[in-house]
Amino acid sequence: MAQMKYFYELTISSSPHVHSPVTTRTIMRDVLIALVPALVASVWFFGFRALTVTLVSMAACAFFEWGWCKLLKKPCKVYDMSALITGALLAFVCPVTIPYWCIILGDFFAIIVVKMLFGGIGRNIVNPALAGRAFMFSWPVLMSTWVKVGFENAASVFSTADAVTAATPLANMHQGMMPDASIFDMFIGNVGGCIGETSALALLIGFAYLLLRKVITARIPLAYIGTVAVLSLLFPMGNEPIAWMAAQVFGGGLMLGAIFMATDYVTSPLTHLGQIVYGIGCGVLTILIRYFGGYNEGVSYAILVMNCCVVLFDRIGRPVKFGAPKKEAAKK
Repeated sequence: MAQMKYFYELTISSSPHVHSPVTTRTIMRDVLIALVPALVASVWFFGFRALTVTLVSMAACAFFEWGWCKLLKKPCKVYDMSALITGALLAFVCPVTIPYWCIILGDFFAIIVVKMLFGGIGRNIVNPALAGRAFMFSWPVLMSTWVKVGFENAASVFSTADAVTAATPLANMHQGMMPDASIFDMFIGNVGGCIGETSALALLIGFAYLLLRKVITARIPLAYIGTVAVLSLLFPMGNEPIAWMAAQVFGGGLMLGAIFMATDYVTSPLTHLGQIVYGIGCGVLTILIRYFGGYNEGVSYAILVMNCCVVLFDRIGRPVKFGAPKKEAAKK
């Protein structure tokens, strides 16, 4: 029988085909809403200076982006609120005692150098807030001064001279010791640390909101947190592996980084399998830095390194073009 060939004609109308209510502005608005529980927790544990540092950072980021667009006579897109997200996240990964001038310099680096010089939103290759934090470690003492929780120990809105300092859980674990705080205190945020990272409970509330709004998926956060949990359980320092694992998960910036920074649309993979591999890589690097590095925390640098590898992860799990011959698909 002669081979029969079938030809199909597919007619597609001109775009746009479907109007979606989801925009950059609505996504950023949802992220800001998801950050509110962590901000409230930070004010509760560290005092009102946590709020003022966050607001100053958000205002500075919006101003720098607006000023850049005005200077170069480009369309200003501050209304999309992405600059506000950068400002809030940068404040969240800083101690509450950080001077205002220092956080403003970090905002300038994050917005102008990391974001706008690369072409603006959607073109930066690394997370601007984390890059700003890395830049701010030019002042290591300012970035590693932690206060004791409680309003009676809180730093003043205008001065940090009277703040009572205290060690963070990761500082103790970096020495191979269990932290003085209980797992419950680390879970609710009653420990020293950065402004927005201490309360795992508040961050999980924000995580649930983002999942319900379908702003992010659970692939990257679960792969990231799960990798840290498994590795710290398999290689504990001490005789309490479960407690050690819980302290590694709740005692630092893992929750904040995994939920709000590693999931950044611009600097994370698009493919499902690539996102899982990306999350696992972030977890492995975090443990390596915490165990063998000279720095207590490894979340920021782990995510920054993995941001640079996203182009490779997007090749993993990439769907085959519809209708492509099997041989061609196998080669790809």
